Amino acid sequence: MLVRPGEQNGPITTTRATTAHSPLARRADDDHDAIVIGAGHNGLITAAYLARAGLSVLLLEARDAVGGTAASERFGGAIVNICNCDHLTFRAMPIADELGLADHGLRYLDVDPGQHHVAWSDGTSWDHSHDVDATIDSLGRALPGEVAGYRRYAKAAIPAIRMTLDAACQRPTRKALTRTALAKRMAGAPTLLRWSRRSAADVLREYFTHDAIAGTATVGGPMVWGISPEFAGSGLGALGLAMKHVVPIGRPVGGSGAMPDAVLAAFLAAGGTLQTSARVTAIDCEGDGIRGVTLADGSQPRARIVVSACDPHRTFLQWLRNAPASATATLDRWRAIPQHDGYESKIDAIVETAPVIRAVGRPTPATVVVAPSMSDIDRGYHLMQEGRVLDQPGLLFNVPTLLDPTMAPADRPDRHVVSLEVLFTPYRLQGGWPGSTEPARWLELLDGLCEPGFLDSIVEYRAMTPDVYERDFHLPAGHATSFAGGPLAVFRAKDPELTSYETAIDGLFLTGAATFPGAGVWGASGRNCAGVVLDRLGVS
Repeated sequence: MLVRPGEQNGPITTTRATTAHSPLARRADDDHDAIVIGAGHNGLITAAYLARAGLSVLLLEARDAVGGTAASERFGGAIVNICNCDHLTFRAMPIADELGLADHGLRYLDVDPGQHHVAWSDGTSWDHSHDVDATIDSLGRALPGEVAGYRRYAKAAIPAIRMTLDAACQRPTRKALTRTALAKRMAGAPTLLRWSRRSAADVLREYFTHDAIAGTATVGGPMVWGISPEFAGSGLGALGLAMKHVVPIGRPVGGSGAMPDAVLAAFLAAGGTLQTSARVTAIDCEGDGIRGVTLADGSQPRARIVVSACDPHRTFLQWLRNAPASATATLDRWRAIPQHDGYESKIDAIVETAPVIRAVGRPTPATVVVAPSMSDIDRGYHLMQEGRVLDQPGLLFNVPTLLDPTMAPADRPDRHVVSLEVLFTPYRLQGGWPGSTEPARWLELLDGLCEPGFLDSIVEYRAMTPDVYERDFHLPAGHATSFAGGPLAVFRAKDPELTSYETAIDGLFLTGAATFPGAGVWGASGRNCAGVVLDRLGVS
């Protein structure tokens, strides 16, 4: 039996090739059944599922390594993660079991407490654990007046999270969402509907008053999304705290990139073909459908199916060549959709000794979230539009080597890696990023939060600012386009290809963070897209 992505009753146990009756059946002169553009984790996952279903799959990656921003790489002799190393939603998906990723070396280490929350305003700190009661115990010691509100928040949000995770495991059609809601006896649906219509700030103010909880919840929601918490329709960004009660935070041994590396191994074991340093310059159409792609070296691999795991603007507006008339309305719509600038930066530092945040009081492998107030986050959003950064921005700090010593420099295992993410750092910084003193200032801010000696302990560091993400990871303006509509977006059908994974061009499909369910290390988009492709091929 072949269990396709989108089904959860067991792993793939057999494979079956494309049926001859499919409208997308392989032509005699095709090189492959399918081409996947972009070997970020979603592109890898789509390619792996298609290969395990018996398709001939070519996976193209413009960089010389896979994983995109979910990858890890060497710096200062250590392993560092391109983005933050905490994996949450991926662990709620059945992908690891279905693709047999443990057989390819993937192993997770739990982090609990998963986060420590600190307010910039007064240094108040509390621990966020997977267990609700443990979290409330910590919150009660720091902010007893917030406990009742947190209980009400958890009661409302946790069922909504469970429904969201179930919805993420399938293409979000109206029928599928209705079935999910009924299976959950509608638990969570009222919260999703109500919160999706409000701003995150309004939702959080209903439950909390202190910056150490309302602010940190905002950092992990709207601020990570690059928007103000006061924006109407941002209310689902308030779900982040509850997510960690439903799924335990974990980190792959060897860094975040161990996950995409394991998916790559599964893809290759299933007979897939990877080509790196392969920059796509065109997606070629013929008639109403896809003919293949053209690469920068002039080669033109052919397939009737192309899956783009890249930015939809680039896919539709830069790469499409000889697009059929049926795609005209789609292309006109995408021309009117604004492209946003990047807003996240990250510092990786090699240090002699692990720093200690004074408010936490001990070395910790957990991520420390340092939060402005919601009003300052709103102000920071508007400063960002002017090319400026908050004096005290949102920070996500951790020392991954405290949990996973394999990431330390091989020749100096006594040293540690420090990871510092900084939010609302504009791509169009006043004065530009080259030569900017901002990254050094962020380290000074962190030094002010730590026990003495942090700055003196730094051996070397690098700053990954939005211009670097654009240059090294092919992210337009340093921005990873992210779907933020939640499962209810299917009822609006504003940009249907972002939830259906299909486009107006026969054989062209989308996956990646721009499609449902969105950013972060989910993998659900890649899995769901593969399921849609296999459905179109008649593989059952």
